[in-house]
Amino acid sequence: MKKFNNTIKAIFLFTLLSFSFGCNKFLDINPLYTQDAENFFENKEDYERALIGAYDLLQSSFATLWVGEIASDNAIAGGESVSDTRGLHEIEAMTHNAVNNELRSIFRWNYAGITRANYLLENRNKIDFEGKDKIIAEATFLRAYYYFELVKYFGDVPLVVDKRLGADEVTKIDRTPRSEVYAQIEKDLNDAAAVLDWNNPVKGRITKGACLALLGKVYLYQDKFAQSAATLDLVIKQNKYSLIADYTDLFSVANEGNSETVFDVEYSGAEGGSYGCLICLEGNAAVGFQGIRQYNGPVYGDGNSYNLPTKDLYDAFAANDIRRDATVLNIDAFIAKQPNAANITYAKGAGGHTGFYNNKYIKRQGEIGLPDNDLTSPVNYRSIRYADVLLMAAEAHNRSNSPNDILAKSYLNEVRNRVNMPDITSSGSQLTEDIWAERRFELSGEGHRFFDLVRTGKAAAAITGFTPGKNELFPIPQVEIDLAGGNWKQNNNY
Repeated sequence: MKKFNNTIKAIFLFTLLSFSFGCNKFLDINPLYTQDAENFFENKEDYERALIGAYDLLQSSFATLWVGEIASDNAIAGGESVSDTRGLHEIEAMTHNAVNNELRSIFRWNYAGITRANYLLENRNKIDFEGKDKIIAEATFLRAYYYFELVKYFGDVPLVVDKRLGADEVTKIDRTPRSEVYAQIEKDLNDAAAVLDWNNPVKGRITKGACLALLGKVYLYQDKFAQSAATLDLVIKQNKYSLIADYTDLFSVANEGNSETVFDVEYSGAEGGSYGCLICLEGNAAVGFQGIRQYNGPVYGDGNSYNLPTKDLYDAFAANDIRRDATVLNIDAFIAKQPNAANITYAKGAGGHTGFYNNKYIKRQGEIGLPDNDLTSPVNYRSIRYADVLLMAAEAHNRSNSPNDILAKSYLNEVRNRVNMPDITSSGSQLTEDIWAERRFELSGEGHRFFDLVRTGKAAAAITGFTPGKNELFPIPQVEIDLAGGNWKQNNNY
């Protein structure tokens, strides 16, 4: 299953980084395995292998899924105890600082992906062969994707393009202004979109639609509403994507690659790594970790009770909105409906218990990998769904200098009609609020909420402990500042 992803873990040749939770520095000059880097890229297969290596770091998506929910009003950290993945509990409480293992991993993993993409792009002109332009375009998209993750979290970050860094350079580079990083992201995505096709025969590989959808999102995050609207309209008017009829089937393994899929991160049921190296896994760590602790019953599998939805999220939905139960599993209500309810048991973790679980990314019977099925879920991460494209386009049209609320409502109501919710008829600023609310109903549990609250200025009102002027960004990991010679200024108020 998932042939493309199953080859990924063989490719550790090209990174200058370490991927475990250990203390190796993020710009380590010695590769994990030795091969003469200057004598690589001698044939098409070498470029393909390097590209697969660059794709590999997309598996870090489980971390953004966690932080994007736990840092918001949507979820708590959960787990066995408050010291079980302590960094997530600090993020939940908004007490995180520059010494946080989870934030350091996010920083390092995304730079690992950038380093792998840069290594390929540095050698783009070494030889020629048919299809090389597509490989280069995919690597360019991946670099943009990883940089976008970094600017969302950290703001200004060092911008390194098309080259590897020598030991002396590591302590000389500085943080690049976020605007310049965004400019490079936009360039990369435009360049990739100009080359790639709307269809890719290999499941999980980048398409023109993925490039344009991410570009529209990048514009939206910068309040470039007219550019965002125009870009997302290209995706919509292509008529390649459509909403599937049954919202409850969006996240099943059997329904992967459906008409709503713009960009998925591929996972398989193979193990690959361990608890000590979650980035080494083939499976989606989020799913097992978000499962029901010591559960014994139908439908679901047991797990570690991470990333638990809040009552605030559950209560935000209308009772007749099918997305409520598709998004949030009310465990006690579910058990009460079962014919053998008295025989169904589960445990509550000391890291917090809300009575709710993430029903989009949760371990289910029939979707369990081996051998340690907490680590081996084959459930893909839906990074960009067509519903998200419609809602981003609705917001962009509504908030542009020449607003088109008619089109904005059309896109918004297309999303609502799929789940039999009544049309929205508002306009202007009220329509803006309605679109933002719809994003929560449609996308909760998928890792977008915190970043939506920040970019829309709603975070301080929604998140307990959020400090304006500080928590819009996360701190640069202190160890990375130290490894860079102490030359990087920390984000405000950390």
